[in-house]
Amino acid sequence: MLSSILLSASRSARLRQIVATTRCTRPVVDRFVAGEDLGDALGTVRELTAAGLTVTLDYLGEDVTDRAGATAVRDAYLRLLDMLGPEGLGTGAEVSVKLSAFGQALEKDGHDVALANVRQVCQAADVAGTTVTLDMEDHTTVDSTLAILDDLRKEHPATGAVLQSYLYRTEEDCHRLAVPGSRVRLVKGAYREPSSVAYQDKHQVDLAYVRCLRVLMAGGGYPMIGSHDPRLIRIAQDLASRYGRAAGEYEFQMLYGIRTDEQHRLVEQGERVRVYTPYGSDWYGYFMRRLAERPANLAFFLRSFVPSGPRLLTRH
Repeated sequence: MLSSILLSASRSARLRQIVATTRCTRPVVDRFVAGEDLGDALGTVRELTAAGLTVTLDYLGEDVTDRAGATAVRDAYLRLLDMLGPEGLGTGAEVSVKLSAFGQALEKDGHDVALANVRQVCQAADVAGTTVTLDMEDHTTVDSTLAILDDLRKEHPATGAVLQSYLYRTEEDCHRLAVPGSRVRLVKGAYREPSSVAYQDKHQVDLAYVRCLRVLMAGGGYPMIGSHDPRLIRIAQDLASRYGRAAGEYEFQMLYGIRTDEQHRLVEQGERVRVYTPYGSDWYGYFMRRLAERPANLAFFLRSFVPSGPRLLTRH
C-alpha cells in the first residue's frame, strides 16, 4: 500500500513542488542522484571507474509533452557523449535513456520523434566508443520501446534494452531478445501497474525474475542483472556457472547510492558491476520511485526532517 501511494505521488505536480523546494530534501537526494549538472556527473564517473566499477548515466527527465523539451533532453545527452570521448571515459560509461523524455509521449508522431532523437544519441555514442540502453517505463510504452530497439539495432547493434519481470509478457520478450549481440538489463519493475498486466505479489515477481534470468543466461545475448537482492545475485551467479558464462559475459547493475559495499564486494570477486547513475535537476520522479522500492529509503528521507537528521546523512 505504501509503495502504491509513493508511486502515485511520483506523478503529482503539487507534491513535486513541495518536495523540490523543501530545504532538507537536497542532502537526501544526493544519496541517489549524482548532482544536477554535467560536471557533477563526470566527476562521479571518474570516481566510480577508478574504483573498478562501470557506469550507465541517466540524464533525468520523463513524460516530456512538447518537441522543444524532447530536443533539449536529446541535446543534453549529446553534450554528455561529447565529453565522454575526449576524457577517455567511453570504455567505462554508457548512457541510459527514457524514450518518454525523447518525445515518445507526444500526441502526434511521438514514436517517430523519439526514434529520430535517440538515433542521434546512438550515433554520438558510437563516436564516443560507448553504448546506449533504452530504459523501460510503464506497460503502455513497451511495444513502442521494443519497436524502436529493433530499428536502432539495425545500425547500432549494441543498443541495450530493459525488461521488467513483473509484467506477464516479459518471459516471452526475454526469449525474443536472448540472441547474440543483444544486451538486456533485467529488473523487477518500479511503476504502478494493474493486475491485468503485472504480478502484484512480491514472491511472484521474484519467481518471474528467476525464470526470465534463466532464459537470458541460457541464450546468446549479454544479460545485465539489475538487482540489489542478495538471493537473486546468488542465483544469477549460479546460473552463470551452470551455463558456462565466464566473468565479463554478463554483468550486475545496481543503483547509485544503494548497497555500495555489495558493489565493491562483487568487483573484488572479479564480477563486472555497472552503477546506474542519474543526474540532472528533474530528479523528482526517479527519487520517489527509489523511496517506493524500499522502506529503508523512506525512513532515511523522513529522518532529514527532524533536527538531528542532517548530522546522520552521509553519501553511501
